[in-house]
Amino acid sequence: QVQLVESGGGLVQAGGSLRLSCAASGSIFSLNAMAWYRQAPGKQRELVAHITSSGIANYTDSVKGRFTISRDNAKNTVYLQMNSVKSEDTAVYYCSAAIRRYIAIPPFRYWGQGTQVTVSA
Repeated sequence: QVQLVESGGGLVQAGGSLRLSCAASGSIFSLNAMAWYRQAPGKQRELVAHITSSGIANYTDSVKGRFTISRDNAKNTVYLQMNSVKSEDTAVYYCSAAIRRYIAIPPFRYWGQGTQVTVSA
């Protein structure tokens, strides 16, 4: 069994910073691409940032220059550093990872339970 557990969400003032973490645990053969998504009330879930197993990162335009995704492969953990946050960043943030549990089984996408980020004016 594999679990993704997010932490670090909460209430932050506009212009402030927050750091989200997501740790993968369980039976893991390899941890491939990891990503952060978010879903605001009444909106579809959207991809925020993505990082490959070799550390190549991509961002949605609205967070470029403000958010940084990184990973620690030794800890099976991905981070999202959120700086200069805005009210429109308010959402539930979800961690996602493509995980291969055994060498003979293709990678499967797993999701965390989500962590609330609320940006106040």
